[in-house]
Amino acid sequence: MIVYAAIAGLFGLMGIIVWYASLDNSNLEQVEIKLQSVEIKDINKIENSAKLEVTFLVKNPSEKTFTVPIIGYKLFADGQLLGSGQYSTEDISMPGRAVFYSGAEIPLKNTFVLNKSNIDSEIYQAVLDGNINSFSAEGTITTETSWSIIEKEFKIST
Repeated sequence: MIVYAAIAGLFGLMGIIVWYASLDNSNLEQVEIKLQSVEIKDINKIENSAKLEVTFLVKNPSEKTFTVPIIGYKLFADGQLLGSGQYSTEDISMPGRAVFYSGAEIPLKNTFVLNKSNIDSEIYQAVLDGNINSFSAEGTITTETSWSIIEKEFKIST
């Protein structure tokens, strides 16, 4: 009987931990993300590719401090898909990541490789020439505290 009571107590304790961790979720979902800029950094004419620097501006309007381990996104130029990219700091421990305190607004930069073979050659040349009216991105941003983690979908443009 004591063993059953101990197991039930253990499950109860685990339930309380899960409930306590879920209290942060409403604060984490308040994260705001903007597509600040998309700039050409390097053009490789031999491999027909270009490196673009995609800058996301992430803001914490809540009172809860968090980090951003992943931003997975699809990048569009004038409505045409250029490809998928991912900003990731998963391999860095939480204390080494950018910390979003209450009211903090931090730009997160990611290198996006654009290959001519993967898209229409006209849109590729328009990107290189700077003849794009607007860039947009859609995907998910992951926010994390020491107790909780959530994914929030976004759709943004410059």
